[in-house]
Amino acid sequence: MPAARKKSPAVARATWARVRLFAMDVDGVLTDGTVLISSDGTEAKSFSILDGLGLKRLAAAGVAVAWISGRPSRATTLRAAELGIPHVIQGRIDKLAALQELAAQLRLTAADCAYMGDDDIDAPALAWAGVGVSVPGALPAALAAARYVTRRTPGRGAVREICEHLLAARARP
Repeated sequence: MPAARKKSPAVARATWARVRLFAMDVDGVLTDGTVLISSDGTEAKSFSILDGLGLKRLAAAGVAVAWISGRPSRATTLRAAELGIPHVIQGRIDKLAALQELAAQLRLTAADCAYMGDDDIDAPALAWAGVGVSVPGALPAALAAARYVTRRTPGRGAVREICEHLLAARARP
């Protein structure tokens, strides 16, 4: 029997509205965590079009977007370029340090940041950010550190769900 999904407490509209940077892990958040390696060594990942459009709309609304991945990947680089993601940090296992460095560069505080991750290496960044977000099926440390767990699954609109929260909080009441 699968583990029960953590029920997310409501995050106040004002908390979502304060976010100026939405940073996230890549594998297991923007993708379902599967990496396909062919016999010639090429790599393939599956990214959601729903998530991509949400990120483009969020950027157009003035929210900075960042991808922070523990492993370098050409597929990640190509998808980020296609979407115009301005901050792509790869090969950084210490997600908290990467997030804090980017926030400092952008002159933002923890409360101005949302971070989305699914693994134990994401937990410190999830706990530090004003809004820590995880996904169904994430590792226990990430779920425990998250303030919100998406209904949608990774690589299948989970990122779009958060984009919609952030955009709705910016809309006039």
